[in-house]
Amino acid sequence: MKKLLQIVAGQRCSPLLRALGRRYFAASTEEYAKRNYASNVSEYTTVVSSLTAQRRHFLLRDAYDDMMLDGVQPSRDIFHSLIVGTMKGARLQDAFFFIDQMKTMGLVPDVALYNFLVSTCGKCKNSDQAIHILEEMKKNEVKPTGQTYICLLNACAASGRTDRVYAIVRDMTAAGLGLNKFCYAGLIAAHKNKIPLTDDTASKIIELVEQSKGWSSIEATRDMAENVMMGVSEEELYNIPTAEYVHRRAGFLNRQLTVYHVALHAFADLRNVEEGKTPDVFLIMQTMRCYLHSGNIDRGLQIFEEYMNSGKPAMVELYVTLVEGAMVGYTPKGMELAQDTLVKMNARGFFLSPKMGSELLLVASGEKTGGYTTANYIWDLMQARKITPSFPAVEAYYNGLREREIPEDDARLLLVSRAYDNQRLRFGTGPGRP
Repeated sequence: MKKLLQIVAGQRCSPLLRALGRRYFAASTEEYAKRNYASNVSEYTTVVSSLTAQRRHFLLRDAYDDMMLDGVQPSRDIFHSLIVGTMKGARLQDAFFFIDQMKTMGLVPDVALYNFLVSTCGKCKNSDQAIHILEEMKKNEVKPTGQTYICLLNACAASGRTDRVYAIVRDMTAAGLGLNKFCYAGLIAAHKNKIPLTDDTASKIIELVEQSKGWSSIEATRDMAENVMMGVSEEELYNIPTAEYVHRRAGFLNRQLTVYHVALHAFADLRNVEEGKTPDVFLIMQTMRCYLHSGNIDRGLQIFEEYMNSGKPAMVELYVTLVEGAMVGYTPKGMELAQDTLVKMNARGFFLSPKMGSELLLVASGEKTGGYTTANYIWDLMQARKITPSFPAVEAYYNGLREREIPEDDARLLLVSRAYDNQRLRFGTGPGRP
């Protein structure tokens, strides 16, 4: 644990500087061992797993570079861990780097690694690269599985490429593969993400929901064995909106209703009000989003209150959904509801996770008029728990404060300014930042 903390808690610097610090100054063997956080494949595997679990995916390249400087020969297993980490962090460039490193060392990527790579393309909305990966698999005589095609289908769906999605469906059908719930989820996502949207998008989504009632299973056991070992659910592999909720306690998510989840999620993003089954919390969240994003705050609040008064367990995600939806459009009524909901949430002993807090702060910081009280309150809630928001959230909040008439020596502005400067030095700016 001590060695692990040295990498995740220290200041981020280049591997070359760390190498200079460790290797080219006089240091005893004991001192070198104390400074170094890993010295063999097993320890580096632990480091990679820890960085991935803590969502510090931007440090994976640094850990790999240090492993090379230490003269540790990477194994196939550690490459699997590295590529899974880049997939979870949607870091496509790093994923291709690790694949290239594997090939350089004479290790041929297997079908599982290719599936992770296609999934990463989907997270980054790069369907062209996903298609190229399939062509490379065929060239290297790596046989695609049913999961490969579903990964590819959902990767193309993320870019709204309905033409490619339906071509994949035809190929799967021709190969005798039925369509499962994740295929229908991809078809729905493809229509939602298509640019420009068509007038019949909603009707097509409803039609797909109806068609999905006879979905089948595709190679469910063999392909999932390694994914389970790597901590990757099917929902995460296929970039389904419910991926971050699959491990919640019973009652939050009924995984048999994936198609309904994706459909309601799409309607909420399209600001199209549709109500359907609501047997689990995720569907209630999406129904609330449908109304809130379409401007019907009262109905969204009513659904929230009906659940809270039902005697079922209260969940922080419902509070977060109401707060985020109430801030759409930054109306005085919505911003007041958002802050009141946060106050009630805090009073009931619910806390914002770093991800939830960062996402809410990023949205709240977009308020151009008004007192900026909601953004300030979210910041204060996170500070009370010693949580530093993500850099995009801190940057947006800092810029919002600077746009207001606040004295340069204001305590809040000084605190946020320090946090902004620290993260800017650490992460830098531009499209490549985490």
